[in-house]
Amino acid sequence: MTEKIEKTFRGLVIALQKARLYGTDHVKFRESIPAVYENLLDLFRHRNELVIGLVGNELAFEKEIFFDLSRLLQPVIEYLTSRGIERISFSQGLTLEELERFVVFLAVSSDQNDPDPQVCLEQRNIRNITVGKLGVAGGEEKDKDKPGESVFKIYEDSLSRFSSAIDALLTGEKADVLSVRMTLNNITEMLTGRYQEFLKLATVKRYDAGTFVHLMNVAILGMYFSAKLGFPKEDVNEIGMAGLFHDIGKLYISRKIITKPGKLTEEEFDRIRSHSSLGAEILLEYSSSLGVLPSVVAFEHHLKYDLKGYPRLAVRRSTLTASKIIAICDVYDALSQRRSYKNDYPPNVIYDIMIKDRGTSFDPELLDSFFRIMGVWPVGTLLKLSDGRIAVVRDENPDDIFHPLVEVQDAQGAKEILDLRKLAGTVEVERALNPLTDGKEYLALI
Repeated sequence: MTEKIEKTFRGLVIALQKARLYGTDHVKFRESIPAVYENLLDLFRHRNELVIGLVGNELAFEKEIFFDLSRLLQPVIEYLTSRGIERISFSQGLTLEELERFVVFLAVSSDQNDPDPQVCLEQRNIRNITVGKLGVAGGEEKDKDKPGESVFKIYEDSLSRFSSAIDALLTGEKADVLSVRMTLNNITEMLTGRYQEFLKLATVKRYDAGTFVHLMNVAILGMYFSAKLGFPKEDVNEIGMAGLFHDIGKLYISRKIITKPGKLTEEEFDRIRSHSSLGAEILLEYSSSLGVLPSVVAFEHHLKYDLKGYPRLAVRRSTLTASKIIAICDVYDALSQRRSYKNDYPPNVIYDIMIKDRGTSFDPELLDSFFRIMGVWPVGTLLKLSDGRIAVVRDENPDDIFHPLVEVQDAQGAKEILDLRKLAGTVEVERALNPLTDGKEYLALI
């Protein structure tokens, strides 16, 4: 299927290039359309609708992102984006004439005063092709991010898209997977320069123990961690997808069983204990659009490094690296979240808890790498120093994870960066401040 999609899009691009090079009345352009049309008819034998999207600067179809093809077609991608087109949907019933009029529409230079691209198609009597921006499930579109938009809005918009997709899967509906992939891809592109801002936001929002927030945080942590480990971009995005859906079995149970009035049956208790395998079953139903990795990670993320977790395996085998990564990120974020039944743990306590399970619950090399990257005191953490000053963590020291780079501010508002590694023995971290309690008055520093 993906090979046919790629062939179809190549043909569409060639037709567009010929239209722009020779003109829309030239025979070379008109001769290029039937081949594309035949490819589409062949694809319609398998499904009623075909959706091609632009995820960031990449071409995508369902679970596939065509990285190599995207690099070759960057000028075309940029051209489509400039026309306000991030999504092209072809529906059964499409005629050869509609396809030709569509390519002509794409080839004609746009004017800033042109109406919405979809309105233009309707004016040209093109009924079986729709275009626009990638939106959340259900067809609602998000406003385009404005320059200088806050990370908070990006975070909230991403959470909305992810929540809609997860809700769709839980209710057996069609999820807008392309929208999810676009969001994950955008987050990947921001991680290098703006991940610290995401961390600061997570520090402030730690009170929010909502499951969707946890799933999104695990996805972002997994993507950042795998990117820092040197994984290629496509693998980073796939790990993000797996992190986003790894606990869907628990969500399903909480809606179907845990909220049930009255006493649970033994069978229902078994379902609760087997949420990993249940999640894998749910995600397998969507493997054509999500891929197989989310299902595998959902099944494996509680197995533990020594395979003494759950579900029990009939045959001992190593788990996927992606599952080991998500297992670390899952526990790390869960310990960081403020729960109704416990206070949140300060960062150094989280480190102590997780390091005790090094080699049992967690892959020892991956866990060491995780804390070299994250540090014991994550970026954005409010700290009280041994000399009485209040500081906020600005960067990590990979060679000394207990002594980060921090920023302090004096009474006159002057700021200074301190490398606590160089000050070790003189100035130490006394404790972390909870931004909702004893650190509330210092939130402006973050």
